[in-house]
Amino acid sequence: MKTNRRNFLKDSALVLAGAVALPSLKIKSDPSLITVTGKIAPDELGITLPHEHLMVDFIGAKSVSKNRYNRSEVIKKVLPYLNDLKAAGCHTLVECTPAYLGRDAVLLQKLAKKSGIQILTNTGYYGARNNMYLPEHAYLESADQLASRWINEFENGLDNTSIKPGFIKIGVDRGKLSTIDRKLITAACRTHLASGLTIAAHTGTAPGAFDQLEVLKKEGVDPSAWIWVHAQNEKDKTLHVLAAKRGAWVEFDGYGEGKEQEYYEMLLNMKQNKLLHRVLISQDAGWYHVGEENGGDFKPFKPLFEKLLSYLKEREFRQEEIEQLIVKNPMEAYQITVRKS
Repeated sequence: MKTNRRNFLKDSALVLAGAVALPSLKIKSDPSLITVTGKIAPDELGITLPHEHLMVDFIGAKSVSKNRYNRSEVIKKVLPYLNDLKAAGCHTLVECTPAYLGRDAVLLQKLAKKSGIQILTNTGYYGARNNMYLPEHAYLESADQLASRWINEFENGLDNTSIKPGFIKIGVDRGKLSTIDRKLITAACRTHLASGLTIAAHTGTAPGAFDQLEVLKKEGVDPSAWIWVHAQNEKDKTLHVLAAKRGAWVEFDGYGEGKEQEYYEMLLNMKQNKLLHRVLISQDAGWYHVGEENGGDFKPFKPLFEKLLSYLKEREFRQEEIEQLIVKNPMEAYQITVRKS
């Protein structure tokens, strides 16, 4: 899905809201990124939310099924929120729902085409929440076998479609890595080396994050290929700095209205340490809850644009720094390129 970048920057409601007016960008257009509607050049990614959800099914890997929902009903519920997001000036949404937790590539493609929002989906498995979203074969197979599955999805498409993943999503529980968590990050590293897909790892606190960085080192993967998802859950800000200094992406992705000061302080810490170029910001918002009446409560995607960016600009953040957070960093983070240590 190709769009005119000049138009979407000109029309951005961020400008109308007084949050930020982005200048034209001159960015190398290779390597590429992959959305559910096809391959794009990096400079087509635009203003991006790097961690959101459109639909999730929390029933567990043993019972998850596309028979549990109606795509048309999901589209009816979700599409207005995507339309509002586009009107707010956003161009791309990274959809982080993994397999066995409700990932539906066809649904995402339909929503992308109807809304005009570019959407990235993923390969990989989610091992957090006591592994209830892991299929049985994740325990039985080796890291190489799991990587082979994920590489096949990258090369041939998801769930018998031609839709390909734009990144790897894994999840690990809080604390030190368990045996299965270590297998997942190892498989993700080997998938990255074969595909160039970035690894977004639901992690939380620092022990699991730094364990994963050690696995990356062992597997020969540069930390720039890895995103510390939910880093805001680690309250020791010195550890955000340490991970970013090693080259990792540090993602503060649980923003919601009322958290402006908290996120300002985390971002200011990274800015003062000259590490704003290693930070991603998002909301972990949405989503249609399969199994709940009318999909349950859906958290809108606009607050980051309407509240947080204005809050930052009113304080010490320059326009180019906000551009760094919402355009340049996601573009660099999700480019498909093998990053060896």
